[in-house]
Amino acid sequence: MKIKRLIGGNLESNGYIVYDQEGGECYIIDPGYRGEAFIAECEKLRLKVRGILLTHCHYDHVGAVDKLKKEWDIPVYLHRDDCDLYKKPVDVMLSGGERFFIGDESLLVLHTPGHTAGGVCFYSESDRSKAVFTGDTIFNVDLGRTDLEGGSETDMARTINEICAKWGNDMTIYPGHGDPATMKYVRANNQEYLDLLV
Repeated sequence: MKIKRLIGGNLESNGYIVYDQEGGECYIIDPGYRGEAFIAECEKLRLKVRGILLTHCHYDHVGAVDKLKKEWDIPVYLHRDDCDLYKKPVDVMLSGGERFFIGDESLLVLHTPGHTAGGVCFYSESDRSKAVFTGDTIFNVDLGRTDLEGGSETDMARTINEICAKWGNDMTIYPGHGDPATMKYVRANNQEYLDLLV
């Protein structure tokens, strides 16, 4: 699985194109800004876009959805618990446990509430890629805010202990803001993560 990161907006939000090979199929994760850049990159790589995967509903992660949907008429996927806050049409409401296939690899949907009630991570099940797209759940040196609408410190603590803490040190997180990092780096440098562990 290949990963292309695009950064945009005043919050420097990360969006990702995940694909198998040039000329293959892809999904777009969290296109917050710069819809034209996503279109140009997909055209350059001759990718067939199969859908838009949203880790959560906040504007800095969904801002380019309408432009991309108009360009390709592709489905939008969002967890059902974030659909009311999103306030736009969602083609498929996620519950957790769904899989999206990219070549011979797949991304598993993990429901990870805390930053929002319907926050999810997209977790690569392949030993080759060892990647997880975490949105605003966990970053390289801190965690997502829980004081916004739909956020919960209790849910975040449960997500960290029951899901994120089980990821191996060689797993690389691709967050909604900031640089990717291995879980080994997170365990050495992310004090907010460490503070929630029980």
